[in-house]
Amino acid sequence: MSDTHETSGGAGEDLKAELLGLAQEAALRAGTFLRDGRPADLGVAATKTSPIDVVTEMDVASEKLITGFLAEHRPDDGFLGEEGAESEGSSGVRWVIDPVDGTVNYLYGRPEWAVSIAAEHHGERVVGVVAAPLRGETCHAVLGQGAYLNGLRLSCRPSPPLDQALIGTGFGYITERRVAQAAVAQRLIPRVRDIRRGGSAAIDLCDVASGRLDGFYERGLNPWDLAAGDLIAREAGARTGGRAGLPADGDLTVAASPGVFEVLQPLLEELGAWHD
Repeated sequence: MSDTHETSGGAGEDLKAELLGLAQEAALRAGTFLRDGRPADLGVAATKTSPIDVVTEMDVASEKLITGFLAEHRPDDGFLGEEGAESEGSSGVRWVIDPVDGTVNYLYGRPEWAVSIAAEHHGERVVGVVAAPLRGETCHAVLGQGAYLNGLRLSCRPSPPLDQALIGTGFGYITERRVAQAAVAQRLIPRVRDIRRGGSAAIDLCDVASGRLDGFYERGLNPWDLAAGDLIAREAGARTGGRAGLPADGDLTVAASPGVFEVLQPLLEELGAWHD
């Protein structure tokens, strides 16, 4: 389809609607495949390596399903995916894909895993979809049009004082990083209501958007981990960013209701949450 009704170099409404529809359908297909295709005994397989191998196979197959579907409809678009999909494309649109966000949860049969798909137009994130099949929930956002959960408009929770704020976080796979992250959490927890660790950054960002968390932070996220969820959180009225004055990135990702963000972000800077 042609990129119509564009103004000021940005994505037009027709293009946004097209990208949203494709992202929603791709996420639905991948989520259904992952939910229905997961072996019932995956978490208790006989050898130490086989569960990880199966999860990797499902991850790769999910990404191929998503990229194949999107390329069929928009062959000139670019891709950036966790499992290696990377191409520039020539249309100005790039898809940023996490085929299974929360792979350890998926391995163990926990419900906190999701398919995350974002679309960028000339580098600007314009569409985000996070589908969590075992929660029965799909969040989406379009730049300038708000965020939604199963079709209902989302709004982040009014900002409480930090000591009454419920904060989500996550830990990396490398031992040294996890130890450093645990040390930050240990110093943060006396300052907040409590801390939650869900295991999927995409879902955590959506939980900020829906008011299930007052804030979220994590170091070490990749673009595909946060692309869709960051847009969903912002479109729900949350603030997002990284270190002071910078966007969310691999050094630090912070998302929170505005009043909580104002206090949490500098505190995380002080606590060294941006380095190992």
